[in-house]
Amino acid sequence: MAEAKTKVTLVGTVLAKQGVEFIYEGEVADCESCKVKKACNNLQKGRKYRIVSVRTTHHECAVHLNGATAVEVMEAPITLLISPEMAIINSKIKPDLSCNKHDCRSYTLCRPDGVVEGEKYIVVDVLGNAPDICEKGRALKLVEIKPA
Repeated sequence: MAEAKTKVTLVGTVLAKQGVEFIYEGEVADCESCKVKKACNNLQKGRKYRIVSVRTTHHECAVHLNGATAVEVMEAPITLLISPEMAIINSKIKPDLSCNKHDCRSYTLCRPDGVVEGEKYIVVDVLGNAPDICEKGRALKLVEIKPA
């Protein structure tokens, strides 16, 4: 598999640690007057990222306690439950996010943070069978996906 591209962005200094994963939620109102807002808000809203390195650059920030620090990030894989016929490495899928059984033990794997409804993803690994029983009675496979 090709090496994932990294992107330089700014995150709160408290969060600026290698390996930390986060969902980019978008720009907030306090960013409007910031001189480096383009460096902070250069990621895609709703996507999951992993910090791969921390740089020494630091900026004052109205949003983050202790300011913001420059980091290199890459899109992080997302663990998801899908139907077995879709669980094929390198295939493009649109995850089905229709499950509404919030009390199901598998709910967070059927509707994980970082999956944007309607977008296509690539199955990068098939991890095996679902760790728990689906309350809807479906047979599911656990996979890792990334945006297509």
